[in-house]
Amino acid sequence: MRKISNHGSLRVAKVAYPLGLCVGLFIYVAYIKWHRATTTQAFFSITRAAPGTQWGQQAHSPQGTAADGHEVFYGIMFDAGSTGTRVHVFQFARPPRETPTLTHETFKALKPGLSAYADDVEKSAQGIQELLDVAKQDIPFDFWKATPLVLKATAGLRLLPGEKAQKLLQKVKEVFKASPFLVGDDCVSIMNGTDEGVSAWITVNFLTGSLKTPGGSSVGMLDLGGGSTQIAFLPRVEGTLQTSPPGYLTALRMFNRTYKLYSYSYLGLGLMSARLAILGGVEGQPAKDGKELVSPCLSPSFKGEWEHAEVTYRVSGQKAVASLHELCAARVSEVLRNRVHRTEEVKHVDFYAFSYYYDLAAGVGLIDAEKGGSLVVGDFEIAAKYVCRTLETQPQSSPFACMDLTYVSLLLQEFGFPRSKVLKLTRKIDNVETSWALGAIFHYIDSLNRQKSPAS
Repeated sequence: MRKISNHGSLRVAKVAYPLGLCVGLFIYVAYIKWHRATTTQAFFSITRAAPGTQWGQQAHSPQGTAADGHEVFYGIMFDAGSTGTRVHVFQFARPPRETPTLTHETFKALKPGLSAYADDVEKSAQGIQELLDVAKQDIPFDFWKATPLVLKATAGLRLLPGEKAQKLLQKVKEVFKASPFLVGDDCVSIMNGTDEGVSAWITVNFLTGSLKTPGGSSVGMLDLGGGSTQIAFLPRVEGTLQTSPPGYLTALRMFNRTYKLYSYSYLGLGLMSARLAILGGVEGQPAKDGKELVSPCLSPSFKGEWEHAEVTYRVSGQKAVASLHELCAARVSEVLRNRVHRTEEVKHVDFYAFSYYYDLAAGVGLIDAEKGGSLVVGDFEIAAKYVCRTLETQPQSSPFACMDLTYVSLLLQEFGFPRSKVLKLTRKIDNVETSWALGAIFHYIDSLNRQKSPAS
C-alpha cells in the first residue's frame, strides 16, 4: 500500500493553530467588553426604594439618574444664625423637563451661634465638623463629590466687627475644603439681608407649588429673626415698582425665568435687637457704667437681667402713669419711626409669616403651637393689650411678652398691613421647614447648572 505523507496536514495545523488562537482571543475580548457594558449599565441604574425602605438602603447612581428617568441630586446648606448653627441636607428629584421636587430633608442644629466664637475661632471647627458628619451619613458616598456645600451667615455675623467675622468664616472654609463635598470659592459668606428675604421667598413659593406655573399667583414672605426682619413678595402693580426706594427691588433668575422681587431686610429690627433698642441700649455695647435700662414695656415691679449678643444688661420696669400698653406703644413707635417702608400692595398679596411671628402667636394661643394657623394682624394688638394689662398687676414668667407683642403689632402696621389682613403662620409646608436655607441652596444649584450650560 502506498504510504501517504502527513506533511500537508502538518502545514495545515501550523496555520490553523494560530488562526484558532486569534479567533478564540477575539471571542474572549468581545465577551469581556459585552460583560463590562452590561455590568456598567446595571451599576449606573438606580432603583427606587420599596415602601418602608430606609434612606441609605436605597441603591444610588453616581450619575444621579433613577430608573424612571428622574435625576437625583443633593445640596447641603449651613445656616449660621445669631442663636445657633444649623445644617440642612436636601435631596431633590427632577423628572425630565420638569421642575425639581424635594424628596427628603435632614436637619440638625447646634448652639450657640458662630458669633459666640468670635474670640476663640478654633473652637468653632468642632461644631461645624459634627454637622458635616450628619451630611456624610445622609448622602450616599457616590454623590459626595457632586454635592455642593455652602454656609451662609445671617444677622449674628453681620453685627460682628468685620475682622472677627472674616476670621470665623475663614476657619469654616478650611473645614469645608478638607471635606469630600463640592466646595467653591464662594462656599462661605455673610448673607446680605436682601438675599435672605429672596431665599425665604423661593422656599415658600417652591413648597406651595407657585414656581411650577409661569405667571401664576405667588405668595409673600415675612420673617422675623433675632437681629433682622425681612419682607419679600412679587409685585403685580406697576406703582410698587415705580415708588420702591433704591435697594428694595431685586432680580431673581430661576428655572430660566426672571422675577423682579420687592425684598428688603431691616438689620436691627429683628426681635432681640428691637428689644435692646426699646430698652434704650446700644448693639454690642454694655450699658454705660452698668446703668440699669428702664422700660415702660416691662411690668412696673420687674427687675432682672437680660443677655443679648454676649452682653448682660440689668433691666427693670418703670412706674406706670398710664396703661402699660399705651406707654409701650408710644416707645415702640419712636423706635420704628421712619425705619420701615410702607407699600400699599401688601394689602392684596397672600403672606406667610415665620420664625418669631409664629413663636409669639403660639405663645399666647393665637395659633396651634404644633400645626400653626391663620390670624389677622389685629390679633397681635388684641393679645398685646391683654398681656400688658395682665402684667400691670400680675408679673408673668415672660416679662418681655408685652413688649414683643406690641412691637410685632406695630411693625406689621408700619409695613402697610391693615388690622384685618390675614396672615398664614407656619413652621412647615408639606412637612418641610419654611426657612431660607432651602431656597438658598436651590438657587445656588440652579446657578451652578446655568454656569455649566450658559446657552440654556
